[in-house]
Amino acid sequence: MSKKTVKDIPLKGKRVLMRVDFNVPLDEHQNVTSDKRIRAAVPTIEYILTQGGRLVLMSHLGRPKGERIPEMSLRPCVGVLSGLIGKEVAFVDDCVGPEVEKAVNGLAGGEVLILENLRFHKEETDNDADFSRELADLADIYVNDAFGTAHRAHASTEGVTRYVDTAVSGFLMEKELQYLVGAVENPVRPFVAILGGAKISGKIDVISNLLPKVDRLLIGGGMAYTFFKAQGKEIGKSLLEQDKLGLAAELLETSGDKLLLPVDCVTSDRFDFASRSVGQLKVVPVDRIDKDWEALDIGPETVELFSGALSGAGTIVWNGPMGVFEIDALAAGTEEIAKKIAAMSDSGAASIIGGGDSVAAVEQMGLSGRMTHISTGGGASLELLEGKILPGVAALDDA
Repeated sequence: MSKKTVKDIPLKGKRVLMRVDFNVPLDEHQNVTSDKRIRAAVPTIEYILTQGGRLVLMSHLGRPKGERIPEMSLRPCVGVLSGLIGKEVAFVDDCVGPEVEKAVNGLAGGEVLILENLRFHKEETDNDADFSRELADLADIYVNDAFGTAHRAHASTEGVTRYVDTAVSGFLMEKELQYLVGAVENPVRPFVAILGGAKISGKIDVISNLLPKVDRLLIGGGMAYTFFKAQGKEIGKSLLEQDKLGLAAELLETSGDKLLLPVDCVTSDRFDFASRSVGQLKVVPVDRIDKDWEALDIGPETVELFSGALSGAGTIVWNGPMGVFEIDALAAGTEEIAKKIAAMSDSGAASIIGGGDSVAAVEQMGLSGRMTHISTGGGASLELLEGKILPGVAALDDA
């Protein structure tokens, strides 16, 4: 997984085609409501510009499915990036064709241009060879700094690399690989992983890949209740994956004392996520869940148990919340675990927060600045934790 980066090659005067992840949220007035993904690409962008590269940025936004949808234009990103780098940013309203070629060839060293949404062409997600070649024709050098899309074999992430002589990673991609691959393959021990979220099915390969490598694996969130059902416990109306009971039983049998499950939980007699409504709440041991109640968060004894398992850890990987953290009354378990991980980071542990809801949780709780690494790619980080090779990474030149 050791790949060449932009620092390994000369950039002066070169046309540098860079895949970024500017898939940002927009409001009804086409204003960017969070510039986090744009900011993540700035270190690589600024480096290429200071080296005299002629920079061409490409990205997708939303799922236009091959249609030109004005509400999914990348144009709103132009002003945001310009403000972040203190430099004028040009824009062209397509990503292939004569107008695009003219705009790219007109760039001087140290100038930057954003192409229109790649997914306005269905050939992007089809990884079409001709479309990939057209993108490659805009480049002397290809740079991938869009970790969040590296698990997709699309034209701009994988196909394009077949038609360029040089394909390297940006700093964000390098950092993601360094932390996520490094944590799993060469962790400072003890190595503790925490998995949460709703379903085992989304994390089976992660559990299978991590179990032989970790010192402890803590399971929280809705996925824990399939394990309890496999043990013959009453789980009431809690989340259950009936078809995964055999697998859960097998994992319990083969994991030895590595797998740690909750010992108590916060239950409710009524719950509706859509309306954010929760009924009466009750903390009970996991073997005392009422048949008409639903478990929605880990309880205080579990927080204590999990915190003890995290104490002294050298490496912590966390993917998935402990409960329905989006609702204040059910956020305590996730928040306490996040605080414990932050405290361990303060003490020198490497803490890696792997995408999706875990990232949303630590940001909501104001703890993201205390974590060692917050992954920018939910699906991509999950696939790395599963031990899979990402197509967008495999396609880059080896160091």
